[in-house]
Amino acid sequence: QVQVAESGGGVVQAGGSLRLSCTPSGLSLDNYAMGWFRQTPGKEREGVALIRWSGETTYFADSVAGRFTISRDIPQNTFHLQMNSLKPEDTAMYYCAAGTKWRNYKGYVPPDDFRYWGQGTQVTVSS
Repeated sequence: QVQVAESGGGVVQAGGSLRLSCTPSGLSLDNYAMGWFRQTPGKEREGVALIRWSGETTYFADSVAGRFTISRDIPQNTFHLQMNSLKPEDTAMYYCAAGTKWRNYKGYVPPDDFRYWGQGTQVTVSS
């Protein structure tokens, strides 16, 4: 059974940092890409950062490039989203996802490319 577990959300002031963690289980991660998406009410789920488990190829949305980083902890089977210089517009529910597709993403990541999803963790950035 595949499970995707997220942790690390919370409330932070603008300019602060948070680290989200995701631990998938029941998958052979060598064949997967892992991603972080975010969503606010009434808006489509937005892909913000992706990483291929093998090769470390990454993608970042323009809105977070230079502020967010994504990394793998292979022994722990976990990956992290480090979010720095947070802004109020980063406030959203953040979802971890796993999928077997990888495209040359430019500006848009179809959520349907990712098959397995976590329950989400709320990030709130106060001004």
